[in-house]
Amino acid sequence: MMKKQTITSIITIILLLILMTGSVQAQTKVGINSAAFLGIGAGPRALALGSATVATASDASSIYWNPGAIAQLPQNEINFSNMDWFIDTKINFFSAVMKVGPANTFGFSYYNLDYGEEKVTTATEQTGTGELWSASDMAMSVSYARLLTDRFSLGGTVKYIQSKIWHESAQSIAVDVGLLFRTQVEGLRIGMSISNYGTDMQFDGSDLYQKIDLDPDALGNNETLTAKMKTEAWALPLFFRIGLAYTRNLGQISEITLATDAFVPSDNEEQLNVGLEWEFFDQFALRAGYKAIGYEKSQEGLTLGGGLKYRVNNLGISLDYSYQEFEYFNNVQTFGLGIFF
Repeated sequence: MMKKQTITSIITIILLLILMTGSVQAQTKVGINSAAFLGIGAGPRALALGSATVATASDASSIYWNPGAIAQLPQNEINFSNMDWFIDTKINFFSAVMKVGPANTFGFSYYNLDYGEEKVTTATEQTGTGELWSASDMAMSVSYARLLTDRFSLGGTVKYIQSKIWHESAQSIAVDVGLLFRTQVEGLRIGMSISNYGTDMQFDGSDLYQKIDLDPDALGNNETLTAKMKTEAWALPLFFRIGLAYTRNLGQISEITLATDAFVPSDNEEQLNVGLEWEFFDQFALRAGYKAIGYEKSQEGLTLGGGLKYRVNNLGISLDYSYQEFEYFNNVQTFGLGIFF
């Protein structure tokens, strides 16, 4: 009876997530959503696998891809990664997962895209005013996941999102929901998630207040009226992912994992990602993947990477690397450090 109820619950949740994709597709507005940085991805292992990770439950960076997966991580973990993005911009990602008993898991993550600083110039001071302007994007989240059975976990994330351009900023609150199910077929897992279901973002700040002259051709009117420039509110990009992962042991020294994700974003076309990981002695891993299959205008493609783990009793450290190929930009490298205990 319990098993039947569990299967019914799983089917109900999967159907609910599929229905939620209707809102993703209904809001498809290519290129006009806010907070586009949310679609870049996080974690060198996931990126090396072509972002096909919704069903893998690999490390603490799973918070980004599928909050339901963190309940199936075997230990507590802290993870940090650094990526040199395009045109001298940098992405730092921090995530931490803590197990509270056998069924409950909490997580925290911090994602920052730093665009750097530039001199402020004007028409009369073209070499600079002495000031510097900067821009950045940030997402900070808290997650909770629970094992509902020994095979099925469900989780959610609440996150605060902020974009800043000098004195202007925009904020949003959003939620992610995900699940991971280990099927009765040994090594086969199914994962699903929906990300960034939240409020619209609208920029506000002191630079929007400007002095205007309502009628510059008339004499005697007030030339120092202060007006506030209007900005539009834009929706967050909604992401729906559903994927499969299959792990098979190759003798006693290695195992191989094949993964594929269908990715449905509200701000672009549907895509398919695939990835492969070959792990040796539970210490070394080689990874490869391919992104955005089926999307003709994609600038992405091949991904590669690897990882190293070292354990001393219950304490371990991991080093991970990924390489992403882009057609018209510099190829991107990501480095990661993990501590698990």
